[in-house]
Parts: sequence; structure tokens; C-alpha cells
Amino acid sequence: MNPDTGTTTRPCADSCGTMPPCAPLAVPYVPFQQEGSKKYDQTNTLANGTMFPGLNLPFHLKVDAASLPANSSTQLQALLFVITELGLYLDTHRNDAEAFQLFQQYSEMARNAKKQYEEMHGPLTQLSAGQDAAYRWLDDPWPWEFEKNEGE
Repeated sequence: MNPDTGTTTRPCADSCGTMPPCAPLAVPYVPFQQEGSKKYDQTNTLANGTMFPGLNLPFHLKVDAASLPANSSTQLQALLFVITELGLYLDTHRNDAEAFQLFQQYSEMARNAKKQYEEMHGPLTQLSAGQDAAYRWLDDPWPWEFEKNEGE
């Protein structure tokens, strides 16, 4: 290594901690969905990490939608994920009436799914735990303890 320039005569190596002098310049690309973009259903949205196929980049930890458990917890998680995705989309596409209608539809579905889940399994948040006559946050069993019984 040349101590004056910090360069080396050997070829560029990955993970060297600083940008080597032979590193190529990169042009970043950020995909941008257009209004009226195609959309995944809620389960595939959760599995792909995005609601929009046009933004589905090759992630290494992608989950196969068929491998997700078919239970009320996964359904609620998928609905909440879709709402988040649509909300982010609407932040930049506020005039997309179809997306807003989907946002409203999925929000209502999530409210109903959360209510049904909490009636069956107890509160999901401390806010919900204080809605009844008694504080129920620490009541057993915990949500993850239902995995073994939910499919029965």
C-alpha cells in the first residue's frame, strides 16, 4: 500500500472498508410505481415485502406465500402490511382513487379482523387491554401460545 495515496497495486477486493480507487461509479436506480399499478393480494404482499409487483426486487429472504400459516394472526398481519403499503403509496399518489378505495376497504377488514382476533385470543396492544372493565394485558395465554391450537 502506498502510504501517501492510500492506494494499493492489488486488484479491488470486496469488503475492504473504504472505497478503493478502482471502484466504478454507480448510478442508483429507485423504482417508482405509476398510478394504477398492479397489486398483489394481501398474502402475497406480505410474502414479497411489497404490494406492488413493479417494486418486487430480488430479496434474499423472500418467503413463499404458500408457507405462511393460514391463521387469524397471519391474516391480520397481512392486512396491516397492505394498509402500510397503500398508505406509503398514497403519500406520493394522493389522487389515485382506486388505491384510496382499497385503503379504506383493507382498513375496515383490518378493524374487523383485529376485533375478531382479540375476542378469540385477548388484546394485541395495551390500548386494547384497557377497553374492558378490567385490565387484561397480562392475562394468559399469550398470542404465540395459540399456534399449536389455532389450526384445530
